[in-house]
Amino acid sequence: MTTISDPPAESFKLSMLIYDTRYRSMTIQVVALIGFMLLVGFLVNNTAQNLATSGKTVSFGFLANPAGYDINQTLIDYNNQHSHFRASFVGLLNTLLVAVLGCITATVIGVIIGVLRLSPNWLIAKLTAVYVEMFRNVPVLLWIVFSMAILIETLPAPRDFRGEDPAATMNLFDSVAVTNRGVYVPEALFSRSLGDVHLFGNSPIRFDISLDLVLILAVLIASIFGIRAVRTRADAQQEKTGVRPKTWYLTLGILVVPLLVVLVALGFHLGYPELKGFNFSGGTYLRNSLIALWLALSLYTAAFIAENVRAGILAISKGQTEAAAALGLRSNRIMSLVILPQAMRVIIPPLISQYLNLTKNSSLAIAVGYMDLTGTLMGITLNQTGKELETLLLGMLVYLIISLSISTLMNWYNNRVKLVER
Repeated sequence: MTTISDPPAESFKLSMLIYDTRYRSMTIQVVALIGFMLLVGFLVNNTAQNLATSGKTVSFGFLANPAGYDINQTLIDYNNQHSHFRASFVGLLNTLLVAVLGCITATVIGVIIGVLRLSPNWLIAKLTAVYVEMFRNVPVLLWIVFSMAILIETLPAPRDFRGEDPAATMNLFDSVAVTNRGVYVPEALFSRSLGDVHLFGNSPIRFDISLDLVLILAVLIASIFGIRAVRTRADAQQEKTGVRPKTWYLTLGILVVPLLVVLVALGFHLGYPELKGFNFSGGTYLRNSLIALWLALSLYTAAFIAENVRAGILAISKGQTEAAAALGLRSNRIMSLVILPQAMRVIIPPLISQYLNLTKNSSLAIAVGYMDLTGTLMGITLNQTGKELETLLLGMLVYLIISLSISTLMNWYNNRVKLVER
């Protein structure tokens, strides 16, 4: 009887780290990591030596000092005696405002343009193609400056609204004033207001939250859940009987009636802008710099989103459209119920990049005088304090956190809408 024994195990040798495929990849990764750490250490050490030579130290104490400058567009209370930290926080809020408004507007415009690019109408398809090529092939900075110039040069000045026969008049029943300084719109006022809540005490990021707004948002959220419950019930009945009940009146009632009750209880009314002296007062003031930046970023990003939408639609088999048409669905219903839901898995990944680009491109706001995070923290604060390293590091960290938050949110949404295989 013959016995076959296992070959003896080969002893480990240093040469195996290079020549043995079992260890080679790990060796390369370790060497690359060590090299990267040495490079980082060299840069940090070199920076520390240069700062010591120039008599500077790394410190963030300057954030507590008075800023000494005004900010022309603020969402919270601010004056030039507040700290640099609060000025930076105001700039951050302005950045987030432009980013949120821009992402919403660019998405709406981009989806519409992307769908129209596939229109069988030759004129519509060509016009939308011209829009896409025109906006995405010109630098966004030029569009921002161009939008600002258009607003300044074409819109009337406040003085044109004066006199018995004014050269310009207010719009929407004398409630909106569009001028070359900005747009004045009615503001929401409450005669029986619940007051405000002061968050974070006397800290540099202190701000007030209106309880009226909180109550309205709570009612709207509750209405949304109520509408979802109505739709779920309708879906169950349709699944059981094959006939979908009418729910539009319930949906409208759930959305409108509670909101009207709350508004009446709070004494809701509008405060209209009025021309006093050389400018308008009252209402909500939207500066031209904000509008120009918002408009330019939205139109520019919408051109790229339109191409993403078009690619997503083209990725869906034409048989899906034909099958839906055979069931008697109209073209608009086919697009909204069959094509776009399937195309979302192709559209959303590049859409995340467009949102990130729009948010980072908002840093060009300084070109039109809009005081965002770049203009406050990495602009005036940097010049006043001379803390270029600290301000730039803080600015990069904030933009990194914003970008990662957008990516996390969109990836969560992508997982919610992706197709589930069975």
